[in-house]
Amino acid sequence: MFCKSFLRTTLVVGSGRLEMHAGTRRVVSSSPYLDSRRHSSSSTMLTGANKLKTMDELHGPSFMTSLYWLFGKGYFKITHQMQIEHSKIYGPLWKSKYGPLVIVNVASADLIEQVLRQEGRHPIRTDMPHWRGYRELRQQAYGPLTEMGAEWQRIRSILNPRMLKPKHVSTYTSSLNQVVTDFIQKLDWLRKTNGGGVMVHDLAGELYKFAFEGISTVLFETRMGCLNQHVPEETQRFIYSVGEMFRLSPIIVLFPKSVWPYLPFWKHFVAVWDHLFKVAQDLVEQKMAEIQEKLKLGEPVEGEYLTHLLVSEQMSVTEVLGSITELLLAGVDTTSNTISWSLYHLARDPHMQDRLYREVSGVCPGDKVPDSDDIARMPWLKAVVRETLRLYPVVPGNARITAENEIVVGDYIFPKNTLFHLCHYAVSYDERNFPQPLSFRPERWLRGGAEKQRQHPFSSVPFGFGIRACLGKRVAELEMYLVLSRLIKQFEVRPDPSGATVKPITRTVLVPATPINLQFLDRTNQQQDTGSQGPETVST
Repeated sequence: MFCKSFLRTTLVVGSGRLEMHAGTRRVVSSSPYLDSRRHSSSSTMLTGANKLKTMDELHGPSFMTSLYWLFGKGYFKITHQMQIEHSKIYGPLWKSKYGPLVIVNVASADLIEQVLRQEGRHPIRTDMPHWRGYRELRQQAYGPLTEMGAEWQRIRSILNPRMLKPKHVSTYTSSLNQVVTDFIQKLDWLRKTNGGGVMVHDLAGELYKFAFEGISTVLFETRMGCLNQHVPEETQRFIYSVGEMFRLSPIIVLFPKSVWPYLPFWKHFVAVWDHLFKVAQDLVEQKMAEIQEKLKLGEPVEGEYLTHLLVSEQMSVTEVLGSITELLLAGVDTTSNTISWSLYHLARDPHMQDRLYREVSGVCPGDKVPDSDDIARMPWLKAVVRETLRLYPVVPGNARITAENEIVVGDYIFPKNTLFHLCHYAVSYDERNFPQPLSFRPERWLRGGAEKQRQHPFSSVPFGFGIRACLGKRVAELEMYLVLSRLIKQFEVRPDPSGATVKPITRTVLVPATPINLQFLDRTNQQQDTGSQGPETVST
């Protein structure tokens, strides 16, 4: 199939060269700074004498071996670590079997680049059969995470502008800063009522509520009450339903679709999705009623994201509901988990934390609240977030299905519809990409640094790549920068006095395995205490 002809066309694609060989695609990376760091598996130039290997020749664990690793050796909750262990055994490219499902695992930056640069016009992550199955059952519309093909591209083209264009995203700053202010007040209340004046327990849980409030403010243009001292019961149930949906997802996909109706946890999965769509539908209908009332009174219709989608009429109401629900789910874990881990590490390194405090205070002195323009002048803040996303990628492994062409990756040729698992976690911990990979070192991301210049552009891609990259990237970044900068300006953060170490687990996304408990000391009070002590007296 490959060697029918040596006719080829060469196209320039980013930093690589895309070669077409009789319908087969192959990327040969040409990044100048990679030549000295080329992984041995990355690329063998095609010649008439060099025959590519087939997928059947690719090694990897059998179905029973995979089950043993997951359940016998206990890797089901730490599948991100299994990426690293399997790459040590099988190399940067291996095949895993889960019943009839065959997955090709990719664990080098070069090879990940080759896959992503050949993903085609309509990239497919996976067909997400469990999420799509619910929508088919309830006749709900697919959204940006579940739709595929040309219809997916149509939806993304409508959703993209107000999510990805900086001029639109910056307009969310004021609303998000109001949410940050409420969150700081909530932390202060938690310290005083349950933490002996300093301790905040289960910080990730509190940041989860903050992230829900933030993304709801952007998407639905309304507040959900997540930061109230007593969270409304309906909101609490909504948060619980999201957690259950993510918890059940990796379990359901282990079973054939034909048996789902007979599984007790499938019924629970459907029930939590029902609640998620019910809450979203209530909010959409509420916004539609507001718009209708303004039109009736002849008043101008003003609003942000949801208002724009409804007024533009580029999507049906059912499509708006499906898309807005999926965007809400995708917008929570990135902020909550990333900021939890950032604060966890900053609390353990006072020098890094002080550097961030001085940067934020220098750009925003006194009571000035940072905005999007101020954030642009805080490189250390961005480096802290970037390093956190390297150590704890929200999605430790992404997927791609090559639906349009055969592709060549490394020394292998893969047929259409091959499912690739991109092992981002393993690549982020590869010392060839990041010296001292276990260390939290934000300076590696500073522009102009020697290490930054040597980095492979695909060694850490927390928001994905190309037209299927994360739709909420810019909103999530803005939200993270605002909350982290203001928290560090307000509080000195110290570690849990118990000295507890927190590790991550995989729950579809990467989350803390145990609660992150930190001390928050109000800097204003500390400065007042220091000033009231007067000059020190030296005893003789």
